[in-house]
Amino acid sequence: QVQVVESGGGLVQPGGSLRLSCAASGSIFAIHTMAWYRRAPGKQRDLVAHITRSGTTYYADSVKGRFTISRDNAMNTMYLQMNSLKSEDTAVYQCNVEVQTLTERARVQELWGQGTQVAVSS
Repeated sequence: QVQVVESGGGLVQPGGSLRLSCAASGSIFAIHTMAWYRRAPGKQRDLVAHITRSGTTYYADSVKGRFTISRDNAMNTMYLQMNSLKSEDTAVYQCNVEVQTLTERARVQELWGQGTQVAVSS
């Protein structure tokens, strides 16, 4: 079994910074693409950024130049450095990982974390 846990959310003023972490643990054979999604109040869940195992990144236009995604493959951990935060960045941020488990190596599963709240407000 594999667990995915986010951390690092909180309340920050506009223009401030936060760093989110997403850690996967358990019976992991391999982790492929890792991604951050967010769901603002009353809106659909949107892709914020993703990063492949080799380090190729993608960012939504709304966060380009402000957010940086990274990962530590040895630690099965992904990060999202968020700078110059705006009120419209307020959302629940969720981690999504593509994982092969030790017991089902032939299948790539998508797992979600429970989410971490980010609130940007003065």
